[in-house]
Amino acid sequence: MLHTKPILTWAVVRGRCLRKVQVRKLSKAAIYRDLLQLRNRGVLQSMHPEEWAPELTRVVSSPQAVYCGFDPTANSLHVGNLLTIIALIHCQRAGHSPIAVVGGATAAIGDPSGKTKDREPIDAEAIEKNVLGISENLKRIFANHEQYIWNNSSKKLQHLRILNNLDWYKNQNVVDFLSVVGRSFRMSQMLAKHSVKSRLQSSEGMCFTEFTYQIFQAHDWLHLLKNYNCRIQIGGNDQLGNITAGHEYLCKKSKVNAFGLTVPLITTDSGVKLGKSDGNALWLSPDKTSPYELYQFFLNLPDTEVEKYMKLFTFLSDDEIENLIRKQKASPESRLAQKAVAEEVVSLVHGTSGLTEAVRWTKALWSEDINSLVSLSATELRRLFKNTPTTELLLEPGTTIMDLVIRAKCFNRTVDAERVIKAGGVYLNYSRVTNPDEVMVPGIHILPINITLMRIGKKNYHIIRWIM
Repeated sequence: MLHTKPILTWAVVRGRCLRKVQVRKLSKAAIYRDLLQLRNRGVLQSMHPEEWAPELTRVVSSPQAVYCGFDPTANSLHVGNLLTIIALIHCQRAGHSPIAVVGGATAAIGDPSGKTKDREPIDAEAIEKNVLGISENLKRIFANHEQYIWNNSSKKLQHLRILNNLDWYKNQNVVDFLSVVGRSFRMSQMLAKHSVKSRLQSSEGMCFTEFTYQIFQAHDWLHLLKNYNCRIQIGGNDQLGNITAGHEYLCKKSKVNAFGLTVPLITTDSGVKLGKSDGNALWLSPDKTSPYELYQFFLNLPDTEVEKYMKLFTFLSDDEIENLIRKQKASPESRLAQKAVAEEVVSLVHGTSGLTEAVRWTKALWSEDINSLVSLSATELRRLFKNTPTTELLLEPGTTIMDLVIRAKCFNRTVDAERVIKAGGVYLNYSRVTNPDEVMVPGIHILPINITLMRIGKKNYHIIRWIM
């Protein structure tokens, strides 16, 4: 993953102190009325048809509807989806109407793009729950953008419209669909799509259901064109095949020029795609990935990547980005650029309350300030250390530090425990202890919430919950 050693974050960032995380509008007006200018930031990677770029520039000079689809294959979106959402928000900032299609129908079909084998089927009940979760993600992110980042109070943003494509397929007769829609698709063109060709050449092959996915996504676009005059679709670069299929379909069914735009796929510094299938997902729902974890991911971007991520994941103006990078180069240890990205992304996804939590947790964990640790509730501490071993112990009179580490099973042998303690390798609530016979005292070794945070060595944490 991109994050290595967490960085302290309570320095002054862009003129305000992160200790208090005072709410204010975060960025200046980064508005791109010609959507193709987003290429300069790296937000857009390609368009289809490429030769229609001048026509697209003309079309977006007046308000348009722009859509992006999200299949509910999980109950939350993840960071891999965030850039597509940000591209849609850029369209909204430019005066266009954003449409998010949550694929209650297409999730049951399964998108083969980027997959080496068939997706696992999802039952209708799970899809319905996932639709609700993803819709909530989208509503929250667009609302946070308008409340905390959008700074043009004189211009009202167009409302986000969230649609479920199950609504226009659930009463569709399959014979009618195939006889009317299916005739517009040629097998040679469908087989030529990379997502299809690569699978057919593999030992896994492809099921007929996933083969038809491009038909459904194409028909979604036609439905949006007819009902919302939507001529522009945005998707990840792995969706280019589906987007071109939709464009070809619209050309046959309509005389209106339509355009497809793709955003780059987000990868780690080792080139691995960020997403749930690769086991490295950073979710956009706080109960799956905390604001702290999201904050740390962006806070630990390498200096070589941070300018790119500022252009991709924030709405900072080009001047603001240039200024922050200049300051960062003059003082690399300040990590001002990383803090700016982390601050704005967490505010976008979780609001300023999420940012406040992320900063508090960061300080509590990495400042080694006992007061910051005491300020956390027992629930917050458990969430912060959710993957940390936790042991419940009865506090008996005369319990020593040696008793603690042995009962918590931090060491197999007493002799090893004694050696490490005396060498200063054991910390209780950030304080080093060196006497194995020291007696545990509430208020010193035990926090008011009846918890002790123990660290063995540099990074092996253990939580003790005391039964008093």
